[in-house]
This record gives sequence, structure tokens and C-alpha cells, in this order.
Amino acid sequence: MTAPTRTGRRPPAAASGPSARRRRRQAGWLRLGLLGAAATGAFVAGLVVGASGEDPRRETAQRFVDAWARGDYTQMHAQLRAEDQEAISVQDFAATYREAAGVSTLERIVPGRAEDPAGGRVVVPMRMDTRVFGALTTPLTLPVEETDTGAEIAWSANLVQPGLRPGEKLRRRTRIPARAAIQARDGTPLAEGEARLSELGALASEIAGRVGPAPPERAAELERRGVPAGAPVGVTGLEREFDEQLAGTPGGKLLAGDRVLAEAAPEKGSAVRTTIDPEVQRAAVEALAGRFGGIAVMRPRDGEVLALAGIAYSAPQPPGSVFKIITLTAGLEAGVAKPSNEYPVETAAVLEGVELENANGESCGGSLETAFAHSCNSVFAPMGAEVGAQKLVATAERFGFNADPGLAGAMRSTIPGAAEIGDDLAVGSTAIGQGKVLATPLEFAKIAGAIGERGVMAQPTLRKGDDPATKRVVPEDIARTVNRYMRAVVTDGTGVAAQIPDVKVAGKTGTAELRDTTNEDPVPEDGAPVDDTTDTNAWFAAYAPAGKPRVAVAVMLVGQGAGGETAAPAARIVLEAALKR
Repeated sequence: MTAPTRTGRRPPAAASGPSARRRRRQAGWLRLGLLGAAATGAFVAGLVVGASGEDPRRETAQRFVDAWARGDYTQMHAQLRAEDQEAISVQDFAATYREAAGVSTLERIVPGRAEDPAGGRVVVPMRMDTRVFGALTTPLTLPVEETDTGAEIAWSANLVQPGLRPGEKLRRRTRIPARAAIQARDGTPLAEGEARLSELGALASEIAGRVGPAPPERAAELERRGVPAGAPVGVTGLEREFDEQLAGTPGGKLLAGDRVLAEAAPEKGSAVRTTIDPEVQRAAVEALAGRFGGIAVMRPRDGEVLALAGIAYSAPQPPGSVFKIITLTAGLEAGVAKPSNEYPVETAAVLEGVELENANGESCGGSLETAFAHSCNSVFAPMGAEVGAQKLVATAERFGFNADPGLAGAMRSTIPGAAEIGDDLAVGSTAIGQGKVLATPLEFAKIAGAIGERGVMAQPTLRKGDDPATKRVVPEDIARTVNRYMRAVVTDGTGVAAQIPDVKVAGKTGTAELRDTTNEDPVPEDGAPVDDTTDTNAWFAAYAPAGKPRVAVAVMLVGQGAGGETAAPAARIVLEAALKR
């Protein structure tokens, strides 16, 4: 007899027959379906995990090298272990990497995709593009530790350069190639060889400049080029302008301790054919005649600089009345000045209750052309005040004031901002090239040339054959009027000393007071007038032939009296030499 179950019921009889087998098969299929669904879910979950980066060590390594490629040292530092972050500050960390980049002459980093971790390390393919050693492709091996929240890099100083071993210091042994030659526009050497000599002697050295230790402000540029500290570089003149091309590319060895990581032979630079004309340069030096000042000569059409003597672009000075080229342009554009205007004959203008005198207290006025030809402060100081500081400054800046001259070592010609100039007296003083205006002969050679070219200005260049860079700075009709008035300066005004037989010369004189331009200077006790020519800078800016200029020149002589008496004759010498070429 069968024993009863605890429930008091008999257990069911064992299933048998076809129906029972069918039910068992269905149950099996159900179990397989549940298992399959579970496996599919696990696979999908795996895909999601993989998409977000299945290994945090690999992700951390990738973030580190990607940040390095961007120069984001803060993000790199954030990937380090806490103890490493405490051991080296972000600032010192960044400085360490920048120093290594300077040693290797690093220009760009192209990281690859981090590989799977192995033995606590992640290898990342790297390409380090350097100026001296080309592309370095040694992979970076990063020690990466997994943590509860991700992963961290166990940092050490050898990680500043792929291939550097613990304890090794990255260094470079440099070889400098021989410096290439500087040539005049006709191929005559201006400086060549180690001694940087020329058969032209002092004439060549005047423009070629010198080679010597680099000034501190060029440290970053030279480091980028791979030039070691203390190496001779171009410091002034053409040596400075074309320093990178003349110097070539340093070579040497990149070392990890005593091991060689990379090696490159030095590459000599190529000779530079400049725009300098030896005969025009000779004329400029002779016209300067040992006086402190500068002379700049250029071709208005394409900006090629034919000569630079003295402080032609390196020491801006008050320009005096050559600035009236700008004031006249601004006045004509604003409608303040018109060719039909007539001005009273006066010895001075009164602005803000203060007199601004004409040169030597002369009486001056008449038509606008006559006032310009005779450089009447009594006309142009009030004109500047009426134009206003804003338009006057804007016109000067169109001509190139407050802008980079485009030549290495060249100083900017400057004018204060409109808000900084001040009252009508200050604006009037600015309009006649006094106040706080400073300019170089190079700037006014460029300005004169732009008027001669009917308002189109060429950017100065010292490399022969450069594509001209030009822009319109003055409407053509305005430029034609200013051109006519600049002709009158030479034919009937203050610049007659610049006349050349059978050549139409256009120009503008300037006599820049180095003291106060008002009549408030103390009168000598004996009442005699003071004729101190050392207290004025003499200027003359010109071009020739007027109508179709081939050459523009600006002369500035410090402490040499009136522009018409000293600067204009010097300009004539240079113009004559240039027109013969």
C-alpha cells in the first residue's frame, strides 16, 4: 500500500505516452529560449560597455596623449596619481614638458590609438614632428594603474619624451651650418663667409647689419628653430630681416643620457637676393654725410626698398610738417579743406588761447595750395582741429601709423589714439607733426610713394622679386590733388632745393621742433632772436617723376635745422642716383 504524502494526497502517476513526451519537449524549448535570451542580453550589455571604453587604463592613457597634442598640460596633470600630482605642481609639470619640447625642437604631436594594457603598461603609438630631427615615431609606454573609480598614470620625468628611460635626461648636441650670403639686387655680395665681409666694405655693412648674441626677447623664436642659446644670429639690418633663411637648419644629436635617440646633419641656408641697389645705397650714405639721421628709398609701385641708411627705420622722431600730407588728405576727405579755399595771411594760429607760430614767425596764407607749399602752421593747425582727432588719427592709421612696418627690427610710426590726444591745441599740434607723433623715414617714403601712385600704397619689402602687396589708402581724386600740391612745394615752396633739371619732383618739407611749438618759450634777456638749428629735425619726403614715380625717398636729419635747407638737398642727391638706375 502506498504511504500518503504530508498533504494526505497521493502523488500523481508518472506521465507516459505521446502527450507527455510533447509536453517535455515544449518545456525543453522554453528553457533553451530563456537561456538564449539571457545570452543575447549579456552580449548587448557587452557592446554597451565596449562602446564606452572597456578598459579605463586605455582611456586614461588616450586622454593623456590627446591632451599633450593640444598642449593642455592641466588635463595631462589631471590623469596622474594623487601622489604624483602632489609631488609636482601643474606649473612645474608644464615647464618640464615645455623644456623638453625646446630640446627636441618639437613642432607637433600626432598620437595614435592607445593599445590594450599589458603588464600594467599601455603603449601609445606617437609621431613627434621636430624642426631639427624630422618625425620621431618611438611609441610612448605609460605605466597606468587601475583604481576603484578608473585609472591613473604613475608619472616619472622620463615620460616627457618617448624612448627616454627612467633616470635619463633629454639633451641635444647641436651643430650650426655656415651662414649663407646676403646679395644686393645685382648679385653683389653684401655679407658672406664667417667674417660677413663684402668687397663694398663699409657701404655694405651699413645695410647688411651685424651678427651677434640674440637679445632675450627672441629666445622663444630661436628655441623653436633649434638654435642654442649663445649661438650667433642676425641682430640688425638684413642679417636680422633674413636671419632664418641665412642661418639654415641646425643639426646634431638628440640624446637620452648618452644614448642617441635621433641624429640629423645641419642644412646650410640659401643666399638671399635683396632689393638693395649698391649705387643708391652709396648715394644715401653719402647724402647722410655722417650726420645722425636716416634715409629710406623705395619703389612706389612694388615696395622694393632700394636703400636704408642710418636710422631709416629704427628710431622714430617727431616728423614736423611732412605730416601735413596726412592732414591735407584728411581735410580734403572731410570737406574741411577745398582747393578753392583762401586763408588769411598770418604769423600764427590761436587754439585754446595759445598761439602756434609759423616757422620763424613768417607771415603765411593764401590759397590752400600756397599754404601747403609754404607749410603754414597757421592754416594746418586749425585745419587739424576742425577735422578732429578721430578722423585725423584714422587717416594716419590708413597710411600705416600704429601698424607693424613689416620688416624685422623696424619700429612703428605712432600717433596717440583720438581719446588720448586732448583739446584743440593738442589736435592742432598733432596736425603739424608735433605733439606726440613719431615717425621713421621708411614710413614717409611709403606715404610719399602712395600719393605718387594715386593713393595706392605698397608694403615695403627687402626681398627681390617678392609679389607686391598693395592697397588703396586714399581716393584717387584726393591723391591727385595732394600730388599737385606736393609739386608746388618743389617748384615754388619750401622744397625748391630738391629740384632736378628735366625731372618733375614732388615733395614735402618738415621742420620738427624739439621744444614747445608755441610762442611761450622764454625770450633771451638781450632780446635777440635765437637761431638754434640743433633744436629741430629736418625732414623731406618726395617722389619722382611726379605723375609716374619710379622712386620715393624720405630724409630725416636730427638737429640739422630746416627741412628745406638740409633735408631737401640730401634727398635730391639720392633721387638723382636712383633715377639713373
